Amino acid sequence: LVLEGRAPELAAFYPSVGGDGDPARAWPAFRATLLAHAATLPDLIRRPCQTNEVGRSAALLGGFLVVARATGLPLRLLEVGASAGLNVRWDRFRYVQRHGSWGPADSPVVLDGDSDLPAELLAQPVTVASRQGCDADPVDPATPEGRLALSAAVWADQTVRFQRLAGALRIAAEVPARVDAAPVGVWLPARLAEPALGTATVVYHSVVRQYVPEEQRRAMDAALAEAAARATPDAPLAWLRMEPEHHIRSEMDVDLTLWPGGRSARIARVGAHGDPVHWLGWPTR
Repeated sequence: LVLEGRAPELAAFYPSVGGDGDPARAWPAFRATLLAHAATLPDLIRRPCQTNEVGRSAALLGGFLVVARATGLPLRLLEVGASAGLNVRWDRFRYVQRHGSWGPADSPVVLDGDSDLPAELLAQPVTVASRQGCDADPVDPATPEGRLALSAAVWADQTVRFQRLAGALRIAAEVPARVDAAPVGVWLPARLAEPALGTATVVYHSVVRQYVPEEQRRAMDAALAEAAARATPDAPLAWLRMEPEHHIRSEMDVDLTLWPGGRSARIARVGAHGDPVHWLGWPTR
């Protein structure tokens, strides 16, 4: 309601639209807004919360760089639970870290949190051959409704996340990427069955597994196992994931598995929104 301009009294306290962020003074306006829009609220609260957190690309970056370095091939990106597909355009973001930077210097998205990827890894170039994603209920970032839904999913006091989202929406308007409305258990087997010679296929997701029904998780795992058995040095497969351990929402693990060979490692420990990133490393043998 605030983002649509339908609650101007409450907007005076919401930093997302220039408000002062005083929660104590906001409460009377908040209560009045609830009462004034009581008829609208049941519809609003039934809408799914589609958070497409751009900062999580900082957590996944090291995995993409490892795959590019290990295979020497362009990457074919397949993101599961992609929402609006903002993180399927991760290579267009700028990453500023302790030991160096990566990505276009003029990017409207700058991820400059506390990340410690090694300088030699940040020197790795990446070519993206193709980018696709799936989601049970994708958001179209090209529409006003889609942009509003993505903005409404960001906490109103976190202005840095709003700035990153605005930059990512600019990139989405310039870089095509298809996000299909499909369950992962149907979509992923079909994508992995497609020929991909000369590219490294990277299946990845962030904070998704816990929301996928058990039947779909089993289908996803079976598709990965079948594709892994077919992987060759000319058509390798990687599975990169950022997920909470034991449902501790404030801290996530980033794991990577690479085929052929099935080498697997926990490569980073990260925050829920991608920052900070504590790099654990990838075994060279």
